[in-house]
Amino acid sequence: MSIPSGKAIIFSAPSGSGKTSLVKELMKQVPDLGFSISACTRDKRGRHEVHGRDYYFLSIEEFKQKIDQDAFVEWEEVYAGNFYGTLKEEVLRIWKEGKAVIFDVDVKGGLALKKYFGDQALAIFVKVPSLDVLESRLNDRGTETEESLSRRIYKAKFEMTFEGQFDVTVFNDDFTRSSMDAVALVTEFLK
Repeated sequence: MSIPSGKAIIFSAPSGSGKTSLVKELMKQVPDLGFSISACTRDKRGRHEVHGRDYYFLSIEEFKQKIDQDAFVEWEEVYAGNFYGTLKEEVLRIWKEGKAVIFDVDVKGGLALKKYFGDQALAIFVKVPSLDVLESRLNDRGTETEESLSRRIYKAKFEMTFEGQFDVTVFNDDFTRSSMDAVALVTEFLK
């Protein structure tokens, strides 16, 4: 499937950095954006997550079939048995609506999307003040076990080393200021 031209906004950061909150705020303030719903193989978190709204929840077998069909712009096995990816048909759906696509993805996914879309994309890295702040934010979610928290912090240390490969960094120490910075960057890119 070939994808026609359109613009792409990529938000990437270690888990707990606030990228999802920033993307949600951008969606409220910039009407020309369409959110790209990722596909994944992980279980839903609680009853609030909905298939087709939060993620496309697929079995590992379904996900691998889509890999074989070249249905993804990018995909990866983030943790053992947990696959995530961006479906080409999802990007196409948003562009057909006349909107720019906005992504909320981990760092590896963000770099893959930036490579795929090239100059059509603005890749934004969301940075937190410290690993302690990141750990505190992850703890506050109440969704992490001690083991999963340790795994996420370990991965975050590695992901932070890729900041320089993104087009721009938004420092997320104060949400109001960070969201204003993000809106300004995206609005300028979409002109």
